Amino acid sequence: MSFLTLDLNLLRVFDAVMTEQNLTRAAGHLAMTQPAVSNAIKRLRESLGDELLIRTAYGVKPTPRAEALWPAVRSALAGLEAAVMPETFDVSQAHATFRMAMADATAVLWLPSLMRSIESEAPKVNVRMVPLTTREPRPMLLRGDIDLAVGFFPGVAAQLSSEMSSPIRHERLYSGKYVSVMRKDHPLAKGELTLDNYCKANHLLVSFSGRAHGLVDEALAQLGRERRIWLTVNQFFTAGKVVANSDLITVLPKHLIASTGMTNALVWRELPFPMPAVHLDMLWHERDARSPAHKWLRKHLESMNATSIKSGMESD
Repeated sequence: MSFLTLDLNLLRVFDAVMTEQNLTRAAGHLAMTQPAVSNAIKRLRESLGDELLIRTAYGVKPTPRAEALWPAVRSALAGLEAAVMPETFDVSQAHATFRMAMADATAVLWLPSLMRSIESEAPKVNVRMVPLTTREPRPMLLRGDIDLAVGFFPGVAAQLSSEMSSPIRHERLYSGKYVSVMRKDHPLAKGELTLDNYCKANHLLVSFSGRAHGLVDEALAQLGRERRIWLTVNQFFTAGKVVANSDLITVLPKHLIASTGMTNALVWRELPFPMPAVHLDMLWHERDARSPAHKWLRKHLESMNATSIKSGMESD
């Protein structure tokens, strides 16, 4: 193959298919028919001498050659787009609707500040919140159900860092710690919380799935210990309300205690065993990476992150 004879339009199709991991969605993005996209990929395969994309039940899977090629193609196309179409984005005139997924506690900390900024800077922008009921939001992003997910997604960021061919992008916004939370007049609220007393207590677990097993239970299992979970709930606000009015104790990220709305009735104690840090990550799809409106939203969330977290900590 000679580069001089390569149809560079095929690389644009390749980029869209790698982004969407699906020929039909790529065709829609490119305003082409699905057969035309298939034919373009076939021609590129013949030119490069590699299968590039293998059909699966859920779309297409890239070959190692495709994984190695895509970052260079994506970077080159982004550079060309920036050169040919300089960004002229006026946020005050932008019409956009963002679909975002966050847990209730994260939304409590971030949405008030975000909406104040939208009211003053981007009055034509709308936000639609979608319930976040999973620690694995990537399928929602791949399907196009949401534009952005913000939350604690254990293992997802590390996995994405090692997968060059994934169309999901991420950025770490904050790292904090877990603490034990209980009502102020709880028998364990005074003094140091010991491992024995912790394990003997009655526990509440915030679980999106309703499964009565979490990261704390995994940490306890490594010590040969366990706890009894009396109740699981799927909202941090509910957790705060129940714990403030019972003998149940729970574990929450320290920066999210304020989001329960019960800070005056709650206290926190250091956990008597080691726990990994809790990370707040922002995830989005490659299809939106170069969108001026989406870039504005991500940059805005980055800038307001420190203020929102600090505000939550001071309210604790």
